[in-house]
Amino acid sequence: MIELHNFTKRYGDLLAVDRLTLKTAPGEVFGFIGPNGAGKSTTIRFLATLLRASEGDGAVCGHRVGKDPLAVRRSVGYMPDCFGFYNGMKVGEFLDFFALAHRIPRSRRRGAVDDVKSEKSGD
Repeated sequence: MIELHNFTKRYGDLLAVDRLTLKTAPGEVFGFIGPNGAGKSTTIRFLATLLRASEGDGAVCGHRVGKDPLAVRRSVGYMPDCFGFYNGMKVGEFLDFFALAHRIPRSRRRGAVDDVKSEKSGD
């Protein structure tokens, strides 16, 4: 379930999303369709806790995006179509980056990254 209440995002003078309100029901499939610059990626990044709202609020599976981002991250899978500044990162660096984003302590991060890498390679 996804909820947005007057979600607004500004980048300086640019208004990217203006007071978007929506609610999806459990099990409902919802897609963002629109031209470039319509605010689709901005909204999804907010729901994935990757950027903050200028105004408004949102929730994923009952967890408020601004108040409980770790619970939201446990409920969301996000894979952008373009990695942007991630180009050139090795797999281990990419996994370490996201482990850090999910606040896995440094003492556990290396082991977690190695576990994921060995699962993928079949070791």
